[in-house]
Amino acid sequence: MSDITMIRAAAKRLKGYARRTPLLSSPFLDEIAGRRIFVKPECLQHTGSFKYRGGRSAVSALDDETRSKGVLAFSSGNHAQGVALAAQQFGVPAVIIMPKDAPAIKIDNTRAFGAEVVLYDRAEGESREALGDALQSERGLTLIRPYDEPQVIAGQGTCGLEIAEQAAELGIEEAEVLVCCGGGGFTSGIALACEADAPGFKVRPVEPEGFDDVKRSLLSGHIETNNQMAGNICDAILTPAPGQITFPILKRLAGPGIAVSEEECLLTMAHAFERLKLVAEPGGAAALAAALFHKCEIDAETVICTISGGNVDAAMFQRALEKLE
Repeated sequence: MSDITMIRAAAKRLKGYARRTPLLSSPFLDEIAGRRIFVKPECLQHTGSFKYRGGRSAVSALDDETRSKGVLAFSSGNHAQGVALAAQQFGVPAVIIMPKDAPAIKIDNTRAFGAEVVLYDRAEGESREALGDALQSERGLTLIRPYDEPQVIAGQGTCGLEIAEQAAELGIEEAEVLVCCGGGGFTSGIALACEADAPGFKVRPVEPEGFDDVKRSLLSGHIETNNQMAGNICDAILTPAPGQITFPILKRLAGPGIAVSEEECLLTMAHAFERLKLVAEPGGAAALAAALFHKCEIDAETVICTISGGNVDAAMFQRALEKLE
């Protein structure tokens, strides 16, 4: 089980590799939100998303013999790239199973990092787990899960350590921390870090409308699932259900979830570009969208939002920028 000790150990392994992303603000965003907004732009992280933290943490935690046989991952793109780059840095093979409807830029970038990409049809219910089981047994690869993996959660938690430290430097003692949430690895890692280093912070998951399994699970007290697995532009945070490891952490530490629309994410992408000069992907903009457009669901005077990724196709980004016209 992930805990603060694992997160601090991951931070030591990531030192000199993961970027310490800044904490940004804009008076224009504050005005829209009606409160102080700070943005943690993990779109500036290696591979364009926070997932490098978890990928590097998990690959670096393996013993040399196990790691040399190679690693396997399931991902719509950001975890894929994080694991692929980490494997490339260690000089070991990586096989990534990706949905064929993932953005082309994510598939291309994963291959560019030297990984072998195997595509599957998630809309038709093809099982990535069955593909993975066959590859594991055939090649002796180690599976690195995208969120329900202790060392991945620990790596994502290093972002929470930075948030706590950077907020303390600004004199922020109380805040709501809104996190773009799929299976809950990023959210639970940040929640564990804040519990230890920023106890006045409340971490809250943000998901796309129609794919708000974590929000619903927190309300019901048990794991809820989504009825569909595709059909939303926030591909980076579409998951079937919260994880068996992540949900107990979120149930204990997280505040209520927030669900945002595609339209809100697109407009937020445009605002992030115009006001912070950042490129966000739709799912990566979800947390900031909640801060800007769901102000009545937030109590804190200060909000810290993650932009979890910036791996967006040009056509989708152009669609977002047109919202400013």
